[in-house]
Amino acid sequence: MMEGADMDDLREKFVSLIAAATDAAALEELRVQAVGKKGEISLRMRELGKMGPEERQVMGPKLNALKDEITSALAAKKAALEDAALDARLQAEWLDVTLPARDRRAGTIHPVSQVWEEATAIFADMGFAVAEGPQIDSDWYNFDALNIPGHHPARAEMDTFYMARAAGDNRPPHVLRTHTSPVQIRAMEAQGAPIRIIAPGRVYRADYDQTHTPMFHQVEGLAIDRDISMANLKWVLEEFFSAFFGTAVKTRFRASHFPFTEPSAEVDIQCSWEGGTVKVGEGDAWLEVLGSGMVHPKVLQAGGIDPDQWQGFAFGMGIDRIAMLKYGIPDLRAFFESDLRWLRHYGFSALQVPTIRGG
Repeated sequence: MMEGADMDDLREKFVSLIAAATDAAALEELRVQAVGKKGEISLRMRELGKMGPEERQVMGPKLNALKDEITSALAAKKAALEDAALDARLQAEWLDVTLPARDRRAGTIHPVSQVWEEATAIFADMGFAVAEGPQIDSDWYNFDALNIPGHHPARAEMDTFYMARAAGDNRPPHVLRTHTSPVQIRAMEAQGAPIRIIAPGRVYRADYDQTHTPMFHQVEGLAIDRDISMANLKWVLEEFFSAFFGTAVKTRFRASHFPFTEPSAEVDIQCSWEGGTVKVGEGDAWLEVLGSGMVHPKVLQAGGIDPDQWQGFAFGMGIDRIAMLKYGIPDLRAFFESDLRWLRHYGFSALQVPTIRGG
């Protein structure tokens, strides 16, 4: 039988040892010695089963109280050691916040992304929503719905990337879209008329030189209503170029032919050439920048719109091309070469808001 004196000795022993512990390892060793499975207090509690009922009623509460006291002492000492360790760490580890920050090279926004956002912001001011579509599209959306006949040069394999079909599958192959015009058809199908959208995105053609790459970027516009005319088209384009280049820009329309518009026009913008550099909005020279026209009735029908009730204009321009003009970038191929030196030179700060009144 364990006497009260023995219990006091046990309490005093472990309380003093816990108070003297200097680290977590020593404290854990004391916990095992005291209340672990084979600890001294645990062994005493096992002896309760050998005691009579009256003795058990006396010793049980005392042993439980002793165990709780030692457990509380262990927890308090553990917290104290952790606090002391934190204080020591705070004393040893410090940072002078007045020192200059480390020189870390910041990333930049690609000119295509910047101009994409600039164009979107300008057209949004004129009420154009952004529409998107798949980059791999059907032959029908990319050609047939746009009134492009089967013998048209754009359908030749030397100009268009065709997807493979399984052996025995005689359906027309899908294509990597050659323009974002299929988005116009999809938008007309989904929204009907009236409609006013732009469709920026990646397009693909089999061409590669200083001004052509196999993948590039376009933004196309479409506006359909009851009384839209070429005059509205001219106003929209002049407003866009004036906002984009930050100066008043005149346009010149030249009659042309595109399967998806009738009448069709190629659009030039006013510019000057000085020492091989183009300056937009001044001078007496002209630079072709896009194709446009009134949407062909067959294209309206393909989009599910009645050409007897509705009419509108469409236009398309290269995002990479107008980026080259605005920011003086000489070679289109450099846009896609992943040269960090080029991107650091021509790129934009991630915090720079896209400009809509000049560069």
